[in-house]
Amino acid sequence: MSAHQYDHGHTVAGWVGCGIASIGACLAGAGVCFGSGALIGGGLGIGVVALLVTWALHLAGWGKGPGVRPREEWGWRVRDSGASTGHGQCLGCRLAGRGRAGRVTAVVHPVREREGSEPEVAVVVAADSGR
Repeated sequence: MSAHQYDHGHTVAGWVGCGIASIGACLAGAGVCFGSGALIGGGLGIGVVALLVTWALHLAGWGKGPGVRPREEWGWRVRDSGASTGHGQCLGCRLAGRGRAGRVTAVVHPVREREGSEPEVAVVVAADSGR
């Protein structure tokens, strides 16, 4: 059982991403202090790696979606049970093609017909947000 009475949101993805990003920030800061473009670029590159690693861990179930998790998933070493289907309001899940199952619908409407020629049509494409 967790010692705290509410969901802090601590996850493996959060801790690992924060650790990698901290190293990148320190490296970029050292580059600013020493005037080294290579260190600044390396630190920024490590920041991008931190973002990608955090995203990958989130999609693998080691992160959490927006909102409060069920109490049995409050521990930071517990995998997220809803990660495989995606979180409804999570940008990371939507970027990976998870979360909302959107449908694309195409409807053909006749616009006008001319004698002796094919009718002109308009195609309307609509996306359903799944809400």
